[in-house]
Amino acid sequence: MSRITFALLFLISSISNAFAAQDFAECKQFFVNGAVPVASNHPNTRALCFDEFAVLHSGQSKTPVYVAERLNKEKIDAKVKRAKKFFADARLPKTERAELDDYKSSGYDRGHMAPAGDMSTNNGMAQCFSLANVVPQNPKNNQKMWNSIEVATRKYIQRAASDVYVITGPVFDRSPETIGQNHVWVPTYLYKLVYDPTTKKAWAHWIENTDTARVTPPISYEELVKRTGIRFLPGGSVL
Repeated sequence: MSRITFALLFLISSISNAFAAQDFAECKQFFVNGAVPVASNHPNTRALCFDEFAVLHSGQSKTPVYVAERLNKEKIDAKVKRAKKFFADARLPKTERAELDDYKSSGYDRGHMAPAGDMSTNNGMAQCFSLANVVPQNPKNNQKMWNSIEVATRKYIQRAASDVYVITGPVFDRSPETIGQNHVWVPTYLYKLVYDPTTKKAWAHWIENTDTARVTPPISYEELVKRTGIRFLPGGSVL
């Protein structure tokens, strides 16, 4: 095989894998009208389907790019015993994933993107402790400010007329701090987008990943798109 032929085949394969990585064929129910947001500014991504959420995972940052959920009052009201065991996701190649040791003595919490408080089944609860669903998060931020955002989101969903879509994720500096031997990226900011298709309203919580951060009023959907470079709701109409 010539070098040119090999290079062409490699390019075709890479393009094919890039599309497949963000396909989410088995869990498009977590996205508005099944339309998956494409994160073209994030290389080396893989789509991971879980029972109650979907993760676009980055093999570069060893964290989610975003995590998508579809929630309603019945799911939020379900009472499920909290799991406690985090685990490295074996579906990801070792070169692309975080390991438990990366977080040990790092000074950071393992911050859920799809939170345990959103889970309505035992399987969903266990799965949300995958390291594919977490980022290094400052402890006070995770336990207080970010938790208050998660609680406020659940309270809104309990009042909503129907399903609500929630997309959560990290944002990194150009030269991010890392933890562990696998160099897991530490986010500079975190966001949580909430979209209610009944009212066609969307808003996003945006918070710095520090212990001194404050919860501020939500930003608009378009502002979130501007800050992240990802159009999260290609299948939804936003007022």
